[in-house]
Amino acid sequence: MITPQLIDPKSIAVVGASDDVQKPGGKSLFNVKNGTFQGKIYAVNPKKAEVQGIKAYKEVSELPQTDLAILAIPATLCVPAVKVLVEQKETKAIIVLSAGFSEMGAEGKRLEQEMARLADEHDATLIGPNCIGVMNPLHQSVFTTPIPKLQWDGATLISSSGATCVFIMESALSKGLPFSAVYSVGNAAHTCVEDVLEYVNETYGTERSPRTVLMYIESIKKPEKFLKNASELIAKGCRIAAVKSGTSDAGGRAAASHTGAMLNSDMAVDALFRKAGIIRCTSRGELTAVGAVLQHPELTGKRIGIITHAGGPAVMLTDVLSNGGMDVPHLPEEVMAPLLPELFEGSSVANPVDILSTGTAEQLNKCLEFCDNLDVIDGIVVIFGSPGLFSNADAYAVIRKQQKKSKKPIYTVLPSIINAKKEMDDFVTEGGVFFEDEAVLGNALLKESAYIPPCTETDPVLPNVAAIRELLGKHKGLVPTDEGMKLLDLMGIKRPINRIVNGEADALQAAKDLGFPLVMKVVGPAHKSDVGGVILNVSTMDDVKANFHKLNAIPNATGVELCQMEYGLEVFIGVKKEPGFGHLITCGLGGIFIEVLKDIQYALAPVHPSEALRMIRSLKSYKMIRGVRGKEGINEEVFVDAICKVSALLSAMPEIEEMDLNPLMGHGDHLAAVDIVIRL
Repeated sequence: MITPQLIDPKSIAVVGASDDVQKPGGKSLFNVKNGTFQGKIYAVNPKKAEVQGIKAYKEVSELPQTDLAILAIPATLCVPAVKVLVEQKETKAIIVLSAGFSEMGAEGKRLEQEMARLADEHDATLIGPNCIGVMNPLHQSVFTTPIPKLQWDGATLISSSGATCVFIMESALSKGLPFSAVYSVGNAAHTCVEDVLEYVNETYGTERSPRTVLMYIESIKKPEKFLKNASELIAKGCRIAAVKSGTSDAGGRAAASHTGAMLNSDMAVDALFRKAGIIRCTSRGELTAVGAVLQHPELTGKRIGIITHAGGPAVMLTDVLSNGGMDVPHLPEEVMAPLLPELFEGSSVANPVDILSTGTAEQLNKCLEFCDNLDVIDGIVVIFGSPGLFSNADAYAVIRKQQKKSKKPIYTVLPSIINAKKEMDDFVTEGGVFFEDEAVLGNALLKESAYIPPCTETDPVLPNVAAIRELLGKHKGLVPTDEGMKLLDLMGIKRPINRIVNGEADALQAAKDLGFPLVMKVVGPAHKSDVGGVILNVSTMDDVKANFHKLNAIPNATGVELCQMEYGLEVFIGVKKEPGFGHLITCGLGGIFIEVLKDIQYALAPVHPSEALRMIRSLKSYKMIRGVRGKEGINEEVFVDAICKVSALLSAMPEIEEMDLNPLMGHGDHLAAVDIVIRL
């Protein structure tokens, strides 16, 4: 919960205030006093009557009523201070800058928990500990620099780490990116990233709403809350980009299925971001570059027009965009002919539009106006530096004027960070956002162009839910193969006719009933192929007899399965339950191809038809699924249907921990599950 007092306090107290601005208590008081805050400022210092010209109180208990308190005192003193503030001073917002809590061990964790309990009991918001603070256009309650440009329609930055928060702001300032608010949650003892996201969502639509949200996340404590608020925010028109650090490797983890061994918690984060519609970034620089792109009007297509006075950067940008799947379309001579007479001889208008190094601000203006009216491009990039011979002020003023009135987003690459520094500073002062490097912009545009909005389809539903729960409800751990086959029937997923036997005579009778050729498999071990437990193309009774004894002798065998041979392409569908996140569903080529190719796609359940189709089409092996070189593929709609049925099963049976349908074999409209592994 974020209280109003954290956003718009009428009074702020700095506990641990100092005259030394190289200390957190000194710098935070300095920032509050010299920033935009218009309310009452109090200081607490037991040794001084005045700090930085502000009356100082010796104890927290001596303070008047205080909306927001900033604590810059030793960790051991924080709990008593919080207790007095919430119980006696009606304080509803507390920022704990101090370190020395859970990062130091069990006692520090206990202190955190006690502060969080006090905040909960008195309906207060506690930020931190071990953070840099909070700032917005109304107050800058932080102990760090820089203080970025703060305006309500800027980007909201939410960061787990205080130091990383500062580094992100520095990167953003180099691009002119403005902020609406900055929240550093630190150890998140009481208020985590998800809580701040919830506040932004619940208050979205007011004059204080950000255009974008940028996040640096070290842990997601409440995935469901995160997903709900992120997807709702995006549906309202806000755009979100995030870095999630701390990836996890599942290597060495015991798993009953191929899927369980392959998937890890970072894949769950990746799937969560895709589900919500969040653009995932991998670095601070990429986060702020994407943030700078998102501060522009939304790019509605993938066709980019480039206007430049330097050929090299334009070619490099073209390479980045074209190789990444965007388009720098050739502009026909007959379309561009009216523009050419306005430019110096030797200029090119084919796209990139090159006005030469001698090109003027007036010519740049005409190019921008001309390209803004072209239906064949969706966005414009201007690359304009300086050789140091003359000022770029007029050219940069033209760009800002056109950005304000253009129907399309206009992105700016200003590479002359020394020769045109003053003009670039003026460009930012006038509200401009720019990029120093065309490749950085190009990669950020690729991130935006790959964005997929959250799915709004109805969750898939299975018939026979009661029967499925009755079938599986009596099991724990691995489900017997024969029960798994019954489950496939209840789900409506095709399978070959099979028989599980425990004696030689039963095996021979089953072979007679089923007909040849047959597949014989051991029952019991989860990974049958690994123990030599799958024998194909069994075509005689003698083979049945010999293979029965061979398979039955495998350690942990509980029987032998005979089933009709399927043919066609092998694919698989897998499930793994990731704690806190729910079920990950994955698909790809099946059989041994899983381990060999590692070509898989995954999504967070529930998976809808459009998401399943996107998973299939994103596989590197998609051409094989469609059919290649005369080999029949599988109808992708049949594959989609099977994935959605598995997704619906998870809603009916959330107790499922792992599941493999591997392989499913198919051709055309036929797709049958040859084997199933389920662990509850």
